[in-house]
Amino acid sequence: MQKEYTKSQLALRNGQDRDEIWVAYLGVIYDVTKSRLWRRGNHYEHWAGQDLTDELKDAPHTEYVFDKFDAIGVLKK
Repeated sequence: MQKEYTKSQLALRNGQDRDEIWVAYLGVIYDVTKSRLWRRGNHYEHWAGQDLTDELKDAPHTEYVFDKFDAIGVLKK
């Protein structure tokens, strides 16, 4: 079972407040810290530390991009 994190805990992993850079998609939290595209806590107009589910429809890629990253937890409902 994966650890649950609140939206507030996710928001702290934005690449600014802590070294960790996390994003959520469909309730799963991914660690994107090692990605050069997320190095400063943002990726184009998207910001780390939040749920990107609704924003994916505007991206030039599919949800399979998350297969590259480790799922480290789930977003608490």
